[in-house]
Amino acid sequence: MKIICRTLKALSIFTVLFLSLSFSAVSQTERLKKIRVEYSGFVDSDSLRGPGVSVFTRDNTQQVHFTHEGINLWCDQAVYYEKEDFIEAYSNVVMIQGDTINMSAKYAEYSGKTQLAFASGDVVLTEPKSVLTTDTLHFDRVKQQAFYQSKGKVVRDTSGTITSQIGRYYMNSKKYQFVQDVVLVNPEYTLNTEHLDFYTETGHAYLYGPTTIVGESNTIYAERGFYDTNNDTGYFVKNSKINYENRIFEGDSMYFDRKINFASATNNIKVTDTINNSLVRGHYAEVWRAKDSVFITKRALAITVQEKDSIYMHSDTIMVTGKPEHRITRAYYNAKIFKSDLSGKADSIHADHKSGLTQLINLARFSTSDAFTVKRRPILWNLDNQMTGDTIHLISNPKTEQLDSLLVFDNAFLISKDTLDAGYNQIKGQRLIGLFKDNDLYNVDIIKNAEVINYSRDDDQELIGINKSKSGKINLKIEDEYKIITLIDQIDGEIWPESLFPENARKLRGFDWREEERPKSVDDLFKDDPPLVLPVIKGLDDYIPQEDFFDDALLQRVEDAKPKDAKKEDQQKASRNIPQDVIKKADSAKVKTLQKPMKREN
Repeated sequence: MKIICRTLKALSIFTVLFLSLSFSAVSQTERLKKIRVEYSGFVDSDSLRGPGVSVFTRDNTQQVHFTHEGINLWCDQAVYYEKEDFIEAYSNVVMIQGDTINMSAKYAEYSGKTQLAFASGDVVLTEPKSVLTTDTLHFDRVKQQAFYQSKGKVVRDTSGTITSQIGRYYMNSKKYQFVQDVVLVNPEYTLNTEHLDFYTETGHAYLYGPTTIVGESNTIYAERGFYDTNNDTGYFVKNSKINYENRIFEGDSMYFDRKINFASATNNIKVTDTINNSLVRGHYAEVWRAKDSVFITKRALAITVQEKDSIYMHSDTIMVTGKPEHRITRAYYNAKIFKSDLSGKADSIHADHKSGLTQLINLARFSTSDAFTVKRRPILWNLDNQMTGDTIHLISNPKTEQLDSLLVFDNAFLISKDTLDAGYNQIKGQRLIGLFKDNDLYNVDIIKNAEVINYSRDDDQELIGINKSKSGKINLKIEDEYKIITLIDQIDGEIWPESLFPENARKLRGFDWREEERPKSVDDLFKDDPPLVLPVIKGLDDYIPQEDFFDDALLQRVEDAKPKDAKKEDQQKASRNIPQDVIKKADSAKVKTLQKPMKREN
């Protein structure tokens, strides 16, 4: 029995000793977590403010200095509330965290319990890559975030100046998040948006919502994008547009390099020439601003908008070059042209908009040495007439937008169907010169080695005979349904009755009727193209709205920091600069939670 009693007594002593040591350790920990006074010239108690309130004032040698959990605070005067472990710092306040954050202000507050700081009056927050200035600033050391909602300005040497109504700095990721009336001013451009995420280490900016970037010679618009402020390059998606003063460049996805005045775009591209009233479409394009050059491919289509009848040009690749007053359009590989009364086709089409000269050219790489192969020469269709030759020049009046004349160089060949489909009227020779009136071909001269096959009819459209002749030159006048053929320096020829004219003689050498190739609509320009497969544009992630700076976790820290003996009506210093609407919202949520009926247990 004695042994048992001694054992219980020893155990009791050990328990008391253990608990004493434990409470001592807790007290030591709490003491170490309190704000520490490193230096003060003068110290006074302020009983009017309450018990445990001290006023610290600097002397002539240095400022008042406090430390807490890796943060240093200097000021000219401070009021310290021991019970709440809370400081009010006045005049020339400086707060430094490690070697990355330096904040100065006229006034600051800091709570050792919540690790929340508040600064006002000429607030300047400096980190290695930028400087933030604002009127009021909240600083949460637990989340490592700084927050303002009274307008702020961030200056970064290489990026310029960013201002916004609301801003947040995330210290761990070196990121600013700007919201509402965001303006980035750079010597080269000014950027306006509603949401901007900016990383100070890299100079990368992510743009969300309607955004404009205005430079000296261009204006960019997008509703989502990325901009590298260090290298002056950008990537834009969603209603992207670049205005180059005389060109508007649009596309689903756009890349922009300001230093070299270059832009490229992918999918659903439109380049509008506002001066020459023309545009180019396609699904991949490049614009070189300094060279006044546009390159476009993938269903490339150039449109010259005219008052009465627009001209459409399609090919594998289209280039538009030259100053606004002298634009040149080049279409390469399987090029086609269409307007209501004229269409054409060639390997390459070259259009000079100033002179009105359009050239249809075949490329040497498509020539063949096979004597029995018909060479696919450039071709034009006007009403019922088909014209081919080695090279075709079409001349129009740029002012009146009317066709003027036509030149066919070498191997000129004009074909039209007989009015009653009995055969083909044909004229060929070395060169062809045609004249237009009201965009209709009315006069044709075939020069040198001219040949003709013509189905001659009377006024009642009865077939008189088939004329086959050779001549030095042939003139053809087209008036409504009548064609008057004049042979000049005739060599030979005669009119044959249809029954006596051999079938194998009814086509001149080199005859090539190509009506099936004729584009009869804009859609026909694309009928020979391979299937179009567009790349999928991933774009940028959706905008993530700012989470509440004064979130539930922060408000709970503030609640937990209340002194245990605090009265309900007492204002807690750690919460007095939290917006009242936030506190009311939190209180309302608590009331609703308390008012929820409890589940009855069975």
